[in-house]
Amino acid sequence: MKVRIETLTEKHLIGKAMRMSLTTNKTPELWQGFMADKKAITNAIGTDLYSIQLYDDLHYFKEFNPRTEFTKWAAIEVANNNEIPHDFKPLTIEKGCYAVFLHKGPASAFQKTFQFIFTQWLPQSGYEVDCRPHFEVLGKKYKNNHPDSEEEVWIPIRKK
Repeated sequence: MKVRIETLTEKHLIGKAMRMSLTTNKTPELWQGFMADKKAITNAIGTDLYSIQLYDDLHYFKEFNPRTEFTKWAAIEVANNNEIPHDFKPLTIEKGCYAVFLHKGPASAFQKTFQFIFTQWLPQSGYEVDCRPHFEVLGKKYKNNHPDSEEEVWIPIRKK
């Protein structure tokens, strides 16, 4: 799997968020609510959607437990956070270094990509996970559970 290292510039997003864990996954509910109301967002930049995970701290990865909660967002990039429709929240992703991976295949096969990132690439990379938002960019090639689907996986990193 190819990896590229990028310095992300600050991004402003608007979306909806929910607390969940891997065992109480509410992702479909989150995205249904977001997509039903997305037309209210009038200052979107492009059409790419963002699936964002905010972990409370780095212990999430060091002491992994599928019951540990995190905040998940369904969002879209906007020019600024000045116009926030009712029932939406603003989120700013600060600039920083990210490792970017391409996940190919259905969302149900994401575990394989996740395992590669955290058990193979990261330990050998000279980087460690940073405590910033993790996210996937769901662009034109994203087809949810279709075998030809593609999405970019952005993992925040810093030098060891």
